[in-house]
Amino acid sequence: MTAKRGGRIVLEALDIEIGEGATAVVGPSGAGKSTLLRLLNRLADPDSGRVLFGGRDLRDLDPLEVRRRAALVPQLPALLGGTVGDEVGAARRFCRQAPEPDVEGSLSRAGLDPGYATRRSDRLSVGEAQRVMLARALALEPEVLLLDEPTSALDAAARDEIEWTLQNLETERSLTVVLVTHDRAQAKRLATRTIELSTAIPAGEGSR
Repeated sequence: MTAKRGGRIVLEALDIEIGEGATAVVGPSGAGKSTLLRLLNRLADPDSGRVLFGGRDLRDLDPLEVRRRAALVPQLPALLGGTVGDEVGAARRFCRQAPEPDVEGSLSRAGLDPGYATRRSDRLSVGEAQRVMLARALALEPEVLLLDEPTSALDAAARDEIEWTLQNLETERSLTVVLVTHDRAQAKRLATRTIELSTAIPAGEGSR
């Protein structure tokens, strides 16, 4: 599989298989880590080759179905405004095939008290907002959870709390997790296998 961004090749002749459990994706800036996540839930398609999900080419599947089954949590929180309950409930608007959101259950699985549902989302700490993003993804009841450096903007205490939550999710819900991280120690803590991407692109250019 090969993929370009801005006309530049960021993934070339990539041939990997991601199985059950937690997989970390590491590598320098420009190696295509975030591009890989975008390919896994059809925010982008490869320029050559295929991405298979359950043996089927992703291009043969409805993009909204793919994004429900493989839910992405971005690096930085992207909240919509209103209450936390509104934020989690927005999962249904994003994906028509999504079940009716279990707001309180999703908050609990993301490590937040269900009482957060009535709080205003613009009054949350960055760590709390990132947990709300995780809860929104979990409300889709995905088979795969895609995490793009979910703790990079957090302090050590908030990072540890998110990591603890992710470890519990993988154990309790048998989720397949794909974690992009620059932190190799975090990759060892959270993942059972690691994919390392490399690049000849000078630092600061190209995709993450």
